[in-house]
Amino acid sequence: MKIEFLGTGGAMTIPRPLCRCAVCEEAREIGVPYSRSGPSLFIHGLNLLFDTPEDIYFQINRSSIQSIDGVFYSHWHPDHVMGRRILESLNADWKNHPSSHTKTKVYLPKQVAVDFQRFLGSGDHFAFFEQQGFVDLRELKDGDSVWVKDTIITPFRLAEDYVYAFLLENSEQKVVIAMDETNNWKPGPEVKGADLAILPAGIFETHPLTGERLIAADHPLLKEECTFTETIGIIKALGAKKTMLTHIEEISGLSHDDLKEVEKLLAAEGLNVEFAYDTLIVYTDH
Repeated sequence: MKIEFLGTGGAMTIPRPLCRCAVCEEAREIGVPYSRSGPSLFIHGLNLLFDTPEDIYFQINRSSIQSIDGVFYSHWHPDHVMGRRILESLNADWKNHPSSHTKTKVYLPKQVAVDFQRFLGSGDHFAFFEQQGFVDLRELKDGDSVWVKDTIITPFRLAEDYVYAFLLENSEQKVVIAMDETNNWKPGPEVKGADLAILPAGIFETHPLTGERLIAADHPLLKEECTFTETIGIIKALGAKKTMLTHIEEISGLSHDDLKEVEKLLAAEGLNVEFAYDTLIVYTDH
């Protein structure tokens, strides 16, 4: 599989608007790979998009994507859905009469479909898209799978049960994609031993190079979010041949160079881990 990381930031992009810290200033001056936009990725060949952050227009325009056949949503959070109007831009024909709109399949796992009716107006917005003929909405029950070409895609709930990860399998490869919210997740046997695992990096409560505390030990965030240390535990439990980390939060204050040094430390422990960056393309068969 050819996977393109469209955006590898978290809830706050890097650089964060108006922030003058060293990491944001560096990202502002240099751009990619130091800058990071909202969380999204694309699988070429299958032509599948996972999540639509606010930055998705910009991400697609700078990408090598030629067509989008389907979109999977992992959960309702704004940094993963608020660019949903891209589906109108991709499919609406406002020039011709009668119009010749096109459609994109949109896959909503069970709880995502429920939450779209409750949060951020997503349900109403997608109902409008469907009425206009821009999307083909497909709700998936828990346990349902979708075949796209030669690959079966199975959404599954994480410990935070409003959010889904995805298992992609074909005759040659097995890939696990968790876009966010891996707090308290204990991987089951069905996802272990993948060729590639894509996971959120988690919150760095201490600086991985200096040991300096970055988040107060009693901060409630550490109970609500998976930490980087906990992510390492998940990586070991998964036992994937390679792990890519994304959803890298601005609050951690780590630059691209810092993360490259962390990769070296993890390699010394025998872990094949790489921090993704915007525009990075990886191949699971390499």
